[in-house]
Amino acid sequence: MVSKELPTVGTRTKLDLELKTFLSKNPELHLGGIGDFHEERSDHTKVFGFHSLPKGQQAPIQSVEFTAIRGPHGTIPLRIFYPKSGEGRKRAGDAGALIYFHGGGYTIGTVYAVEYRLALEWRFPTQLDEYVAVAEWLHGSGGKERGVSSEKVMGGGDSAGGNMTTAVSLRLRDEGKKPLVAQILLYPEARLPFDTPAASENNSELYLEYHYLPRGTPPTHKYVSPGIQSNDTLKNVPPAAVFTCGFDPLRDVGVEYGTKLKQAGNQVA
Repeated sequence: MVSKELPTVGTRTKLDLELKTFLSKNPELHLGGIGDFHEERSDHTKVFGFHSLPKGQQAPIQSVEFTAIRGPHGTIPLRIFYPKSGEGRKRAGDAGALIYFHGGGYTIGTVYAVEYRLALEWRFPTQLDEYVAVAEWLHGSGGKERGVSSEKVMGGGDSAGGNMTTAVSLRLRDEGKKPLVAQILLYPEARLPFDTPAASENNSELYLEYHYLPRGTPPTHKYVSPGIQSNDTLKNVPPAAVFTCGFDPLRDVGVEYGTKLKQAGNQVA
C-alpha cells in the first residue's frame, strides 16, 4: 500500500558517477568562513564557472546581451542569454523570460544572469530589493523592448538563489505587485538548515547565513526562512518546480518546502 503522507525528508541515495568524476578532478573548496572571501569567490569561479562546462554540455545560446538597470541600491548588471530557438516568439512579443539568481551561500558564485550584490558587503534585504527591481523591469519596459510577455516572466535560482526566489514570490504577493508566473527552485535553502538529517550528513554550517543577515534580523523572518512559515502564509504563490539533491545539506529543507507548498494549496512539481 502506498502512503498518502507527503514527505518532509529526502533520501541520500548514491553519488552520481559523473559528479564523482568531477569531484576527483577538482580541488576542494574551503568555504569555512576563515580567510579572504574574495579568494573563495575566485576559487568558486574557477571550478564552477560557465567556462568550466565541456562544450557539449553548454546550452545552445544564440547571443549574450550585457546590460544594466537602475536599482534601489545602485546599478544592477544583467547578462541576458538568448536561445537559438524562439526568435519568432520574441518578434511577436510573446517570449518567456527566466530571472535567475545564482547560489553560493549569498557570498560566492559566477554571475550569469543577475549580478546582485553579495554578502558580506551587502546584507539582507538588499538582494531581494534587487530581485524585485529586475522583475518589475522585465514586467515593464525592459521586457517589452526584448519581446518578453509580461505573463511569462519566471523566477528561479539554486541554493541561496532558490531561497531568494521563494522570498520574492511571497514579497511580490504581499506588496500587491505583479507575480512571477512560476518559480524554479533548485535545492532551495527554504529555511536555515538547523536540524535536518541532510544538514547533519553533509556537515552543514551556518557561517554563510550569518554573513547574510544583519544584526537584529531573526533567521525566522518570513523573507529569510519561508520554509518555517504557516500554511496560511504560503498560500497563493506561483506554481513551483522543486529539485533536490541526495548529497546536499539543503535536501531536506527543499523536500519539506515542496510539501508545505502543496499543503497550502499551491501547484508543485
